[in-house]
Amino acid sequence: MDRNLISSTLKSLRKEHKLTQVDLALKSGVGLNFVRELEQGKATVRMDKVAQVFDLFDYELVPQKKMK
Repeated sequence: MDRNLISSTLKSLRKEHKLTQVDLALKSGVGLNFVRELEQGKATVRMDKVAQVFDLFDYELVPQKKMK
């Protein structure tokens, strides 16, 4: 899974919906530090919380074969 793709997608969605990081944290039910770390591509974020944040935008995380 490409952390850069996840973090850049989240940041784009947040900006598209005109949300601050604080707004996103409150609306998705996670902490502000988690949102910051997720947008920075931190490798050790909890996947259940990543899914929780993306659910706000009707996105889901799915396993897929790596593209070469």
